Amino acid sequence: MCGIVGYIGARPASDILIEGLHRLEYRGYDSAGVALVHRGRLKVTKAAVRVAELRERLDGGVPATIGIGHTRWATHGEPNDANAHPQVDAANRIAVVHNGMLENADQLRAELTAAGVELRSDTDTEAIAHLVAQALDGGASSLQEAVRTALSKVDGAYGLVVLDARNPNELVVARNGSPIVIGIGDGETFVASD
Repeated sequence: MCGIVGYIGARPASDILIEGLHRLEYRGYDSAGVALVHRGRLKVTKAAVRVAELRERLDGGVPATIGIGHTRWATHGEPNDANAHPQVDAANRIAVVHNGMLENADQLRAELTAAGVELRSDTDTEAIAHLVAQALDGGASSLQEAVRTALSKVDGAYGLVVLDARNPNELVVARNGSPIVIGIGDGETFVASD
């Protein structure tokens, strides 16, 4: 099973994400990763490692206050660094963490490849990142609209969180059959898969 965490607030996001991933370790996983946004740039750290090792790999110098994290149990693609989440689009603008299985992943991946997208993983989740980016490039007025457009092409169960490096004050959360919760605190918001 996979685990999702997300955070927006004033505190250092990396600490909160790692703590959240640590609390989700009981679910079992083969890889872990986080995506942080600072000054309009997406910083992704992910690998086929335990959360403790991921913590060591994180650059503590990124003072981000927004981010997403994931522990993955492989369903599409083998456990390796490339298949670890978060998955990103070609421009390294959109990051996605996802639980569930897309039933039409092969079709989506084939359509993306035919459109000239170079896929860098074997995951179904990467398709979502590219579809969101395509929707934004195609004129979607917001990240929320782009995620809706992307998900209209998806069949299957999912719980996901999307982060846009150009919009560092928003996470978009969506679910269809997979549990995900949102917690609202004093000046901060949390997302978790349980």
